[in-house]
Amino acid sequence: MESTLVILALIVIILASLVLDLGLFSKQQHLKLTLKQSAFRSMLWFLLGLASVVAMYALIPLLHEIHTMEELVQYHQKYGKPFKLGPDFEQSMKSFQYTSMWLYLSGFLLEYALSIDNLFVMLLVFKSFKVKEQHEREILVWGILGAMVLRFVFIFLGSAAIQRFDWVLYVFGAFLVFSGLKLGFEKDQEEHDPSNHFVMRTVKKIFPVSEISNDRGHFFVRENGVLHVTVLFVVLLIIEFTDVVFAIDSVPAVFGITRDPYLVFFSNIFAILGLRSLYFLIGHGIDKFWALKYGLAAILVFIGTKMLLEHQFHAMGFNHVHNLLVIIGLLALSMWYSLWKPQVQD
Repeated sequence: MESTLVILALIVIILASLVLDLGLFSKQQHLKLTLKQSAFRSMLWFLLGLASVVAMYALIPLLHEIHTMEELVQYHQKYGKPFKLGPDFEQSMKSFQYTSMWLYLSGFLLEYALSIDNLFVMLLVFKSFKVKEQHEREILVWGILGAMVLRFVFIFLGSAAIQRFDWVLYVFGAFLVFSGLKLGFEKDQEEHDPSNHFVMRTVKKIFPVSEISNDRGHFFVRENGVLHVTVLFVVLLIIEFTDVVFAIDSVPAVFGITRDPYLVFFSNIFAILGLRSLYFLIGHGIDKFWALKYGLAAILVFIGTKMLLEHQFHAMGFNHVHNLLVIIGLLALSMWYSLWKPQVQD
């Protein structure tokens, strides 16, 4: 019962935050935020995410309804023995809460960084299709909502698969190593011909696509009595397709940090909150952190390798604190290098 109440309370906070961030009931939701506004709001949402980290220390026993040593032992066996289990219940509980908090922080920072990378791709898509600013923000709302739904689905399926088949972790690990190497070695994407995009070609095989550029933000229009989809609708599908790709990367990555589905889910969701404000901040030039993708690539390879060699890492005494330090270190290094060696624009 108490776990249900905690989950409902967290969901209410998330939904209320989402309404505020996306401006769903605001008459000014389509107005572009200034640099000062976007920076201030992005900082507020990031601080909310950090507050959720602190709250998780107190909430994690309630989420799993752990009140006895027997229940704590069951958790310890079910989720990969992530903390020290001793003869004293109070000490074991503190170890459980402390470890969960740091694992949650690691997952939150990783997902936040991956979300920034996702926004970079969205900006590239909008630029390639020459989407107007007022339409960008409408699609962004759907993109963020789609990202939340997709993460819930992927986390549910991933957790169920891991609980039933241990070898799934090795599949996730190999996939993360591959994704990290691919991200690190791929060339920077350039503006391309929108008509050649995979989603555009697929849609054209199913629906007639309107060539009218001034579609007033509509996803569907009628031309000569025939229903057409607009380019704006195709852009929305591309954004949702991008969400799928990033969910496939990010969910296994956070499962590489913790197998606890509550820590995985809420670290994902709180990292996504504030993406609208962060989108405007990126538009004002935060994208100068060009080396961030290399830091993310290194993190994905690191987490994937750790999943493949889990027993060896444990034997070396590698724990959740070391895991967090590696993630923070790689992110900080990539951002510092971006500032030290600014990328020359052609």
